[in-house]
Amino acid sequence: MAETLVILFAALILDRLIGDPDWLWRRVPHPVALFGKLIGWADARFNDDDALDTRREKNGFATIALLMIGAIVAGTFLGDLFDALGGAGFVIEALLVAVFLAQKSLADHVGAVAQGLRAGGIDGGRRAVAQIVGRDPETLDEAGICRAAVESLAENASDGVVAPAFWYAVFGLPGLFAYKMLNTADSMIGHKTERHRAFGRASARFDDLANWLPARLTALLIVAAGGFDRWRDRARTVMRDAQLHRSPNAGWPESAMAAVTGLALGGPRNYGEDVADEPFMNDAGRKDAGPDDIDAALAIFWRAMTGLAVVVGVLAVLVG
Repeated sequence: MAETLVILFAALILDRLIGDPDWLWRRVPHPVALFGKLIGWADARFNDDDALDTRREKNGFATIALLMIGAIVAGTFLGDLFDALGGAGFVIEALLVAVFLAQKSLADHVGAVAQGLRAGGIDGGRRAVAQIVGRDPETLDEAGICRAAVESLAENASDGVVAPAFWYAVFGLPGLFAYKMLNTADSMIGHKTERHRAFGRASARFDDLANWLPARLTALLIVAAGGFDRWRDRARTVMRDAQLHRSPNAGWPESAMAAVTGLALGGPRNYGEDVADEPFMNDAGRKDAGPDDIDAALAIFWRAMTGLAVVVGVLAVLVG
């Protein structure tokens, strides 16, 4: 356990400093991309458009179960291999875990929205925010673009950093691989579209379960990153507004970010033909957000990620 936490601490530092180097992934496939190819193949092979929904739901359950079992087997094999390699295995595992974290890449993509707005106005902001959110960017004004970027930052702090770190800390590489397989499946087939409503139901529900605790831990980290002044008020806002989000998990980090930044987040949103007609979290906050608010949210994000690294480091010392 202690070694796992030390590796995780090193991976968090590596990811923060290096992130996902484009030059590397242009030459070799990213592990998550390989997961995506497996999921895409399974979707094409086992999600029969002509089958009844009950059959498609069973196929979807069997598919995600087998994919996660495969991920666990792969993680177990690599974990044993790295253990046998000693010091070299420690370094390789830390590098591999860093690949599955998304601190720097998330911050870079969100920061690009502020840069796009400043350099290219509304069109530049819409192009940048379209890379990180699923909603229709053409329906967004500058304030909507900025709020969407901040919401994506908060939600993905949980899905892209805290959750994979949590499952690695608890179960090592098998837990990390299984979580990333599940989370990738949810992003690909966990939608309520005609094709995936039944087939992706199991993936969506399992992903909700896997993110239940990490989402709430992320909210705690974000509230703590806001400092000690008014932390009780912020915590109360989170407890009150987290359930306003249609997701059972995303509302926690998003309402925490809303409380700390003073923004009103959420509200009505367009996802192509679908409309999420939801109330605002921290409704008393500002809705007229700008690029400076993205910068402020990024500062909160990095303080939260520092808090995560400190917690992991302290636990490694205590357990060791």
